Amino acid sequence: MSNTKTWEGELSRLRDMEAQALSGGGEERLQKQREKGKMTARERVLYLLDEGSFVELNMLAEHQCRDFGMEKKRFPGDGVITGHGTIDGTRVFIYSEDASVLGGSTGKTHGAKIHYVLRLARECLVPVICLNDGAGARIQEGMDNVYGVTGQFYQTTLNSGIVPQVAAIMGDCTGGAVYSAALCDFIVQVEKTAHAFITGPAVIKEVTREEVSFEDLGGARVHSTRSGVTHLMAKDDRECLDLIRGLLQFLPQNNLEKPKRIETTDPEERETPELIDMVPIQQSKTYDMRQVIKTVVDNGDFFEIHPLFAQNLVVGFGRLGGRVAGFVANNPRILGGCLDIDSSDKGARFIRTCDAFNIPLITMVDVPGFLPGVRQEHGGIIRHGAKMLYAWTEATVPKIAMILRKMYGGSIPAMGVHQIGFDQVFAWPSAEMQMVGAEPSVKILYRRELAEAEDPKAFLEGKIKEYQDLYLTPYHSASRSVIDGVVHPKDTRKILIATLKILEGKAEPPRPYRKHGNIPL
Repeated sequence: MSNTKTWEGELSRLRDMEAQALSGGGEERLQKQREKGKMTARERVLYLLDEGSFVELNMLAEHQCRDFGMEKKRFPGDGVITGHGTIDGTRVFIYSEDASVLGGSTGKTHGAKIHYVLRLARECLVPVICLNDGAGARIQEGMDNVYGVTGQFYQTTLNSGIVPQVAAIMGDCTGGAVYSAALCDFIVQVEKTAHAFITGPAVIKEVTREEVSFEDLGGARVHSTRSGVTHLMAKDDRECLDLIRGLLQFLPQNNLEKPKRIETTDPEERETPELIDMVPIQQSKTYDMRQVIKTVVDNGDFFEIHPLFAQNLVVGFGRLGGRVAGFVANNPRILGGCLDIDSSDKGARFIRTCDAFNIPLITMVDVPGFLPGVRQEHGGIIRHGAKMLYAWTEATVPKIAMILRKMYGGSIPAMGVHQIGFDQVFAWPSAEMQMVGAEPSVKILYRRELAEAEDPKAFLEGKIKEYQDLYLTPYHSASRSVIDGVVHPKDTRKILIATLKILEGKAEPPRPYRKHGNIPL
């Protein structure tokens, strides 16, 4: 029997198969996606990755379902594009769901392709980028879709703390599948064209009689401002992908490396005298802590995370002398800078993320304490606030505190002192530090004398001034080595850079063996 194969025939067949895979669900469906203001799944991959770097994997994989007419709906790639490439030279694995193919739904083959790149990312120790645009589990495949969806949760969780995982919600991300994004380190969501929720508006109306739109239920703005699910919000697909590219500049490839240090034109010895005018010495006046951070970091480049959620606490990345640092800072413009339930969760999560990927942490402190109130207490401020204490204690990266104006009560350990594991603690001359403020302290300490004083008001004012002069100055804390030094505001940048340098090779002694800790609920 003669061999009828020819190179021309085999290569022609390959071209045809690749063309089918490249066409997704067909040009008509791809065009509909573009008309909605969305890029196609493949366009997203090629836009994000360095030109010519993408290597596709499992391009021709297909579902094996034969029920409900599925044998007639076969698409090479099965609704998800997977592979690897580089972003500004950084190697990454990536998957991009294709809503033009069966709504981007996840079946067994679709899920297996994702599991594969997630596992490879862990084994190769490189970040993974997850571009979500799918309708959740593919019901035609019955219990096979459990394999497809649940396997993603398993692989993503195994990757956690080993390689950075960045998810983008760029279309529908609904049902159980939304947890694939929630398990990642960072989530970027596109406004108006992307929605994330467990149960949709129709089901909610049926069960609870509540009526809500897709946007009000799971849009980018609600998740960026209220639920805290979304870390960064983008106006369109391109901005979403640009944000991912920018974020990766501050992250290492894995937990065994440190973020890249880059050369900077901003002198390490640059003074910051403008901070004196920027931060009012009067406690009652507010200012924007983000401007303080931008003044201190290299070239004013501060990449804020969760900028619209729990704005009383600012977190994000910047560089000092070319070295990446994570910032955790109170913002007196919102709630006076008090810590509350949401800001505690926000801070704890960011602290643990930085610690996982060897990013030193700096706190910029101006906090009156935890927000008082029945709603906060009944909402669980005790367990939420405890998360920050747990995160600081657990973190082994260099930790530096800079106290600007005040630090009171339970917020003292929550924002950083030696006793919670901080390496260095500094304070401006304006800083006040004490477990209880002057007036309530005096009223307790001099209760009897106040009651017997001829002029209680004058007596109270005098004792408050005396208490402030004795206990609320940074010099009281410095005399007891609670802080390591009192810093002129103009030297803030220089001190932080010098401290980062000396702590760069920090090695903590071994801690007692444990399988893992048990972070508060």
